[in-house]
Amino acid sequence: MKVTDTALPGVRIIEPRVFGDARGYFLESFSARRYREAVGIDLDFVQDNVSRSTRGVLRGLHFQRTRPQGKLIQVTEGAVFDVAVDIDPRSATFGRHVAVELSADNHRQIWIPPGYAHGFCVISDTATFQYKCTDYYDPADEAGIAWDCPDLAIPWPIAEPVLSDKDRRHPGLKAWTQASGG
Repeated sequence: MKVTDTALPGVRIIEPRVFGDARGYFLESFSARRYREAVGIDLDFVQDNVSRSTRGVLRGLHFQRTRPQGKLIQVTEGAVFDVAVDIDPRSATFGRHVAVELSADNHRQIWIPPGYAHGFCVISDTATFQYKCTDYYDPADEAGIAWDCPDLAIPWPIAEPVLSDKDRRHPGLKAWTQASGG
């Protein structure tokens, strides 16, 4: 497997080895020992999630305030533009983001450690998005940053995404930081 560091501390892009032939392919999408040694994931995964969406759907930018989740993400159908954002005001990379295309064709994964905001936009007709989490989802602890916050300057590949009502109401980075006491 190939592991690439990004501009955000701990956020890594993973390209698993793919063994293919005329019948199809095989890849190992996770092995605790190998991912601990190669990627640095030394946390237990407690929840697996699957999301299926259509072209133009944007989900995010989500995080949990006091019970942050690390996420190991992959796409098994279609393609997404995936984004991690540093939301820690004490960090040297606060407000910066990393974006990567994840697809069923490129087999890439992204490891986003606890403490980052995360979102994605579907860039194929449909996409099935799977991710492992290091903490349980807690609706009382969830929060978000506006996907189109000008302070983040994320180059989303769509101008008018399909959003949930909740994602339409997230504050910008500065407003969230001030409200949270950061």
